[in-house]
Amino acid sequence: MDDAVLVRATAAAAAMVRSTLAERAAWLRAVADALDARTADLVAVADRETHLGEGRLTGEVARTTGQLRLFADVVLEGSYLEATIDQAAPTAAPPRPDLRRMLRPIGPVAVFSASNFPFAFSVAGGDTASALAVGCPVVVKAHPGHPELSRLTAEIVTGALATAGAPTGAFALVEGYEDGIALVGHPAVMAVAFTGSVAGGRALHDLAAARPAPIPFYGELGSVNPVVVTGGADAARGASLAAGLAASFTLGTGQFCTKPGVVFVPEGSAFERALAAVDLPAAGAMLTDSIARGFASGVDRLLAVPGVELVSGSADGPLVVAAPLDALEAHAEELLAEVFGPVTVLVRYGSDERLLASLDKLEGSLTATLHAEESDATAELVERLETVAGRLLFAGWPTGVAVTWSQHHGGPWPSTTSQFTSVGATAVRRFLRPIAYQDAPDAALPPALRDGNPLGIPRRVDGVLGQV
Repeated sequence: MDDAVLVRATAAAAAMVRSTLAERAAWLRAVADALDARTADLVAVADRETHLGEGRLTGEVARTTGQLRLFADVVLEGSYLEATIDQAAPTAAPPRPDLRRMLRPIGPVAVFSASNFPFAFSVAGGDTASALAVGCPVVVKAHPGHPELSRLTAEIVTGALATAGAPTGAFALVEGYEDGIALVGHPAVMAVAFTGSVAGGRALHDLAAARPAPIPFYGELGSVNPVVVTGGADAARGASLAAGLAASFTLGTGQFCTKPGVVFVPEGSAFERALAAVDLPAAGAMLTDSIARGFASGVDRLLAVPGVELVSGSADGPLVVAAPLDALEAHAEELLAEVFGPVTVLVRYGSDERLLASLDKLEGSLTATLHAEESDATAELVERLETVAGRLLFAGWPTGVAVTWSQHHGGPWPSTTSQFTSVGATAVRRFLRPIAYQDAPDAALPPALRDGNPLGIPRRVDGVLGQV
């Protein structure tokens, strides 16, 4: 990797920490406008490399530019700074100095693009947008699944940032395995954001932790996104729920991080009977050859588990398999491993007690879905599912990853490595660190902490949250 990339990023960081909220919001909006203006060009290149289709990709560009504008709003609103002031109290016991604390940018950030969302989780995706929003330069490692699109997107982002007045070095793109490794190990990089496989993410996580000065690694890795269908829900609407699952686990050829990969259903369920009769769509193209190989080997492992039966489809995909709870208890590692692609596993349970016990075998996931009736006793189910997922759905199916202030797209390991991830307003929290100022003269303070609140942002003063 050309070391000059990180030299420029380091210089940019010094300038960006002095930038105003309005300036950074303007940078993000300029990038969004530039991408919107080139939507047709971007979609054409993306479809050629990913085969995801013009409609899907056009919508993803809009999601990406909407995400950039959301982070512009987050910056201008200002509460992300967590500006907190405790004024001096000389008569307190013990006497208290004037203390003022806020969050400041951490420095240059390395972003690893994902394969399955070539816009929203790639070069100009949520990781890049949230880092730039708070004043951190970004160096993106392009995904090999869409290199031409990565270069075009980077060209547009770089041009828009320059036109909007962002410092040189605020954004850069690198390519290749070796450059990715070098990026994580470079002393100028202060944090890493990654979306990809558990194996790849774990390797980079360990590399970041092994540095002489370890840095945070924010990874989104593997997720099976469990679903529970209660007996009441099965009796009331098993057939419609089956149609919903079929549409969900085949969406994007099963290559969504929120794909429901394991579904707990009552023994003899109407849900399973209806799912067996659903016409699954024809197998679509996988994003990369390595993903296709991984899907084929994952399906082979599932079909080799004793007690697993084919419910619908074929080994070439899409397919649904089913197994009794006894098989899960004996082969949890195989049945609960993520298989990236259009396959889902039904687990048949005979009693609510055994269902609850089986949920303890689940690892962390991005989502968990509960389909139940109001008459069902679900409190304990909800409590169990809360321990394994960061987002609980009570109607519909994943994805539903709306780009909003309240969204959370993470969960316990191995779904993510952090409480904060790339979707939603709190994504900015990953690239900030707290700094407290004690008895500082007003002129030495950042504007967010000065007397009179010149930025007009939400602040907590002497324990009271307001705009003072």
